[in-house]
Amino acid sequence: MAATENPEEQVPEELQETFTSESEESAALAEDAAEPLVDLPEDDEAQMQEDEDRAWYVIHCYSGYENKVRHNLEQRIESMGMKDDIFDVVIPTQEEIEVKDGKRRSIERHVFPGYVLVNMKMSEESWYVVRNTPGVTGFVGMGDEPIPLRPEEVSQILRRMEAEAPTIKVTYKIGEKVRIVDGPFNDFHGTVDDIDMDRSKVRVMVNFFGRSTPVELDFLQVEKV
Repeated sequence: MAATENPEEQVPEELQETFTSESEESAALAEDAAEPLVDLPEDDEAQMQEDEDRAWYVIHCYSGYENKVRHNLEQRIESMGMKDDIFDVVIPTQEEIEVKDGKRRSIERHVFPGYVLVNMKMSEESWYVVRNTPGVTGFVGMGDEPIPLRPEEVSQILRRMEAEAPTIKVTYKIGEKVRIVDGPFNDFHGTVDDIDMDRSKVRVMVNFFGRSTPVELDFLQVEKV
């Protein structure tokens, strides 16, 4: 199998821990990653063995092409009859809410831009199908072999995608002009004086009754001018 192309230092910080062990630890990591993500019937040994052969791997692509890569790979899985070897392709995303033109809209933000997760049985054939998918620049790992993610790490990523409340995208900075789009000061203009990320609050200096007055608002009550 050809060497992986992506060096360790390119891996996002939240995935970094997976790929920083020494060679003997990497072998143990690969063994641990074979554990199934869900409990299987104890009397179904064949199914257990099948699931032990599958693991989650990380592939690298150009940032912004994640959806295209997933589409290309899913088409190749179908056309090349690889459904029994490549099971799932996931782009870790998180929902964000932003205010634009006075309206709220929901968008999906890629948690790890340029990275896609693939659940598969690693073999020469499956490696070839994934690696030669248009847009894929390589598997992430150390040495000559892709290194799978630990099951608990994959579970954490998937739970994060499903359970976390949407985050709010803040497009303005301290000192910038903004417009208030909700509440008693609707349509007032002001200047951002402070941003509290922990509380999702922004303090805006508004010219009110001839004087500059601080007004505390939720992130979604303000938009950049």
